[in-house]
Parts: sequence; structure tokens; C-alpha cells
Amino acid sequence: MPPVKASSPASGRSSPRSKKPLGQPTRGKTAPNRLRPTDTYLALCHAGYLRQLPGLYVDLGYGETAQTTLETAARLSAVNPEARFLGVEIDPQRVAAGLPFSGPRIEFRLGGFNLPLHPGECAAVIRALNVLRQYPESEYQPAVNQMAQSLCPDGILLEGTSDPPGGRMVFNVYRRAGAEIRFDGLIFFVRLRGLFEPRALQAVLPKNLIHHAEPGGELDRFFGDWEAAWRRAYRRSPGDPRHQFQLAALALATDFDYPVDRRSILLKRGFLRLTGLPAGVPLQPALFPVA
Repeated sequence: MPPVKASSPASGRSSPRSKKPLGQPTRGKTAPNRLRPTDTYLALCHAGYLRQLPGLYVDLGYGETAQTTLETAARLSAVNPEARFLGVEIDPQRVAAGLPFSGPRIEFRLGGFNLPLHPGECAAVIRALNVLRQYPESEYQPAVNQMAQSLCPDGILLEGTSDPPGGRMVFNVYRRAGAEIRFDGLIFFVRLRGLFEPRALQAVLPKNLIHHAEPGGELDRFFGDWEAAWRRAYRRSPGDPRHQFQLAALALATDFDYPVDRRSILLKRGFLRLTGLPAGVPLQPALFPVA
């Protein structure tokens, strides 16, 4: 889908409250459509919410160009023509590069994990992909908690990592519930265009999990079980990666007792959603208190 057309920067708005952005610049390079799976996931699982967003869709750490923000605005405007989008970057030069693409429903602002929102604004969705991967693991929960302060009631936070083309991706989904931010699923995505190996996704685990996939651990066992299920699926349906993916995911649920979301609307598009982490994983997402 083509990007939203450029227009003059929006005017007449008061500036966000002045505060020092929390965080550090990312590497900044993003391929076309790299983050499209996050938009697809929201459209599949949260279509009703997208149609009546109570606040901004925030693309945090969009990188060297405004591309990901503009692509998401183009896609999700088809679901909600009134939706508003905000690209947030901690690098002033990247913000300046995005400003020519601003318009009535798209803005770009300087900021970090403490989002630069106007008084009365909140974030209906925050996407922070390929941002926290560069931080120490000890900074993960504080960053998630800081972002959660800006969420609207029932707001959604997507946080995770992808490979450079966006063909493999793993992201956490959190949702605000009152004064807490609650884990709502771990999503594995793979573009099903050829041979698929589950362990290829291990390299793009989110920051809270990637250091806990050591040999013999629970995450390592999960990937081993998924590979075993996939091998059986491959033998049953050679040459059909989509069917293999679905068969293997269902086997994870029935044969290995993992909490897999079995909806075909997700599985046939390459999304495996775990509603909880494998038992014994040391960083089982907790309820983060929101101020």
C-alpha cells in the first residue's frame, strides 16, 4: 500500500510538556514494510479497537526515515479514517526529516520512552520494535513501565524485535488494565514463502527473553518441541509451508500442551500466539504497576 501523501506540517497546536527524552538513538535503518506484521496482527486481533481508537497510534523509535510511521498510517487509515498517528524519535535530525510529511492526522515529535504528548492526549497503541534490543536486560521492565504511563485505558503496547527485512519477528503484546500493564501474548511471526525452521526465530526474541534461551532451558525446550512438531508437519504436507505452520502450531497445543492461540485467522498468516510463556521461563511477564 502506498504511503500517506506528504502535506504541510500541522499548526496551531500547543507544544508537548517539555521533558528530557528517556532513551538512546537506535541504529535507525528500516526496510520497506519491515513492520507490516504488527499492523496485520492488530487488524486481525483488535479490529474493533482500531475502528474506534481512543488516542494516538505511536510509532516509537521509527528510525532514519519516517517510512514505518507513514506505512502504518496508510494501512490503518483504511480501518479508521479518523485515526491519528505520531512518530517519535530521540534524534532531532530524524524528527526534522519527518516533519515535511506531517499533516492533520500525522505528526512527528522529539521524545523517548516518556512520550512527548500534549495535555489530554494518550496513546491507544504504542509500537516499540527493534528499540529495546540494544539495552541491558535490567532496563527492560523500567522502559515498559515508562511507556505504559502514556497508554489510554485498554491501550496496547507492542514491543519486540525483527530481522532486517521483517520476515521473522517476535514481539510481546501488553495491554493496560486500570493501573496495571498486563501481558497479552508473545507473538511469533514468519513470512511463509519457503522452508521454515522454528529455531530461526530464536535470534529475534525480545530483550526480556533472548538471554534465557540457553541450551536445556525451558525456551530451548519450547523451540525443540516446535521443531519436532514442524518436522512431522513437513512430512505430512511437503511443499506447503502454510499448512506445515498450522499443523505444527496445533501439535504444540495438543501434543505438547503449550498455550497456543488456535485461531486459523492467525495461523494461516504465519502468526503463532502464546497466551502465556512456557512454564519455568525465568522472566514470566508480571503485572507492571502504572502510576
